[in-house]
Amino acid sequence: MKFIDQTIIQVIAGNGGNGCIHFRREKYIPKGGPDGGDGGDGGNIWIESNNNLNTLIDFRFKKIFQAEHGTDGFKRNCSGKKGHDITIYVPIGTKIINYQTREIIDDLIQNKQKILIAKGGWHGLGNSRFKSSINRTPRQRTLGSIGEKRHIQLELLLIADVGTLGMPNVGKSTLVKNISGAKTKISDYPFTTLSPILGSVEIENKKFIIADIPGIIQGASMGKGLGIHFLKHLERCKILLHIVDLFPSDFSNPIENIKSVLYELKQYSIKLYKKPRFLIFNKIDLMTTLQINEFIKKIKNDLNIQEPYYLISSLQKIGTKKLCSDILYYLKK
Repeated sequence: MKFIDQTIIQVIAGNGGNGCIHFRREKYIPKGGPDGGDGGDGGNIWIESNNNLNTLIDFRFKKIFQAEHGTDGFKRNCSGKKGHDITIYVPIGTKIINYQTREIIDDLIQNKQKILIAKGGWHGLGNSRFKSSINRTPRQRTLGSIGEKRHIQLELLLIADVGTLGMPNVGKSTLVKNISGAKTKISDYPFTTLSPILGSVEIENKKFIIADIPGIIQGASMGKGLGIHFLKHLERCKILLHIVDLFPSDFSNPIENIKSVLYELKQYSIKLYKKPRFLIFNKIDLMTTLQINEFIKKIKNDLNIQEPYYLISSLQKIGTKKLCSDILYYLKK
């Protein structure tokens, strides 16, 4: 299924039905009086979050949602039928934005959270409503009002406790797959991961959600690569895992790669840059203990790192259990 995380739609609520002008006519009741009924209210449009959805692909072709109009009133004081409401279902984590004003209308972060997005028109009144002691034969009625019409932007931000960060092919997808069982795509070419993927990690009878996003390359903040387009999905995460490949396939310098990712992250969002991070050094199964110690010494001198760091092999699952335990402990705090 194609991952769609942003779309613009138009919602049009139903118009209210008009009131009716009618007078009661019966053979033996010459002055029956007014009996025109009210119109029906127009249908509303609601948006509701649903945990069975994970993409906005349903809105790729259907862009206009229109509720039913209320019907006009009838004789014998019969009211018109109310227009049927429409409920639009979206994934949890969908942000609803007024497209014209850019105002955030609501942020649906819980299952079955529901919001009225376009209110139907109010019904018109029939002439029987205007009968009084001084107006026995009213010929007034009111028309139904127009339903609300809006252009809104739906923006999906995945809800995860933990997010992965790093250059392409550093082992993010392998780590997420091995600790969560998520069906990530793994191969030896850049940008194997084309869209964010969520996995559920269970440890010590507790769970946390981890998100795998496409890798970030130098120049991402200027539009290069894929990762910058999906960084917004890390905004809800409580902690980021910055994964570093100790043996990059392109023979690049791991320390320079760290600097590049942090630079691009800072250019994208200061708020995201300041999120808590764990630094994860991957593929230690390819190094000796002496090499590992020399690398850690060098990286401490070059980067003056303050965040916690871990030495793992996502492929061999070395150090991953300790990493997951520490993540869980951090999330509990």
